[in-house]
Amino acid sequence: MTGGTDAVAGQARHRLDVAAAAVRLYAEQGYEATSADQIAAAAGLSRSTFFRQFRSKEDVVFADHDTLLGQAEEFLAEPHDDPWDAVCRAAELVFAHFASLGDLAQLRYQVVTREPGLRDKELVTTFRYERLFQRYLRRTVPGVDPLDAVRFAATVIATQNYCLRGLMRGEAGFSAARLRAELDAVRRLFGVAPAGAVAHDAGAAASGGTRAAGGAAGAGDDIVVAVFPRSAAPAEVARTIEDTLRRGS
Repeated sequence: MTGGTDAVAGQARHRLDVAAAAVRLYAEQGYEATSADQIAAAAGLSRSTFFRQFRSKEDVVFADHDTLLGQAEEFLAEPHDDPWDAVCRAAELVFAHFASLGDLAQLRYQVVTREPGLRDKELVTTFRYERLFQRYLRRTVPGVDPLDAVRFAATVIATQNYCLRGLMRGEAGFSAARLRAELDAVRRLFGVAPAGAVAHDAGAAASGGTRAAGGAAGAGDDIVVAVFPRSAAPAEVARTIEDTLRRGS
């Protein structure tokens, strides 16, 4: 089992090394001026081996996304008490990978930004993550409206990409902690944050947040009040109330 895991990790590192060689050549020479033969030579591959591993000059730039999608899918296949949170954590895994690349991530961002064909390819890759998250939510959240799954997945990806682009541009303040805070805000927006993790103010419900609070009405009598956006999924309403009751018991 360990040997198989090591082999997969080694293959992922190899693909990333080839992608790094391609990105550096694109940055130095320009995308159009760089041939597949040059990339193969820089990575120590034959031309035929390069095309067996990568379908095109475009695909090699995004070689690690196949691995990342697989890792995200494996993570989501594990048991999770909160599917909405699991989607956010999967997005964080992708962010962490690119954050670990340092200067290479910034260089790739510059190359992709300059080339329309690469920007289009990046959009296609983004949709693959969205579809993965949509399918997961529809499978794991009882009674979820399919459109809610679409909206939530798209918003998580848009938030992740916003933070990732800030990181790749070298802007201050874009970190894993910042992404987590922004994704927590997304959960509040959709009314799927744990009751104890949201703001207890009058604007929470209006902004799409979920509030739940308990208070004593008299000796031995408890009243639990829960406020939800109209669009909240029934399963999420029930789960939030259950969480509140358990904390009060």
